[in-house]
Amino acid sequence: MQYWRGYLKDEDGTRSLGASLARVLVPGLSMHLHGDLGAGKTSLTRALLHAAGHEGRVKSPTYTLAEPYSITLNGQPVEFLHFDLYRMGSPEEFIDAGFREHFGAGKICVVEWPEQAGGLLPPADIDVVLCIEGNGRGVELRADTALGASCLEKLHFSPAL
Repeated sequence: MQYWRGYLKDEDGTRSLGASLARVLVPGLSMHLHGDLGAGKTSLTRALLHAAGHEGRVKSPTYTLAEPYSITLNGQPVEFLHFDLYRMGSPEEFIDAGFREHFGAGKICVVEWPEQAGGLLPPADIDVVLCIEGNGRGVELRADTALGASCLEKLHFSPAL
């Protein structure tokens, strides 16, 4: 499967990666974001949404657990769901909230703190791991499905050094 590792030296690097990822989005894609608090998961999602055409505010769904957005890909409206499971009390809350039915079916789902769902999440097409390294961020992108591999094959991103 596809794999990429790099270094984002600053917030501009995170925004640039988000813009690059926005260009390879396809309906049905699921992306899981991993990393400690402050690693840049929400910043990456915000950059991705803005680059995909969302013009409004992108707020962290830390307390609501999910925020829906509408974007347009290839002239077609697509629902984009941003999940933040950090404050979820138990994995069963994911099922009880009905979140599982949002995956697939032509929607794009980005999930922060997927480990909080305890294995109840559908598998990610792309796993993104962000970690604080010095003044910047280390980032790894890994395709876990054929859909994810197809997206990462099209990814053109070269962080500024």
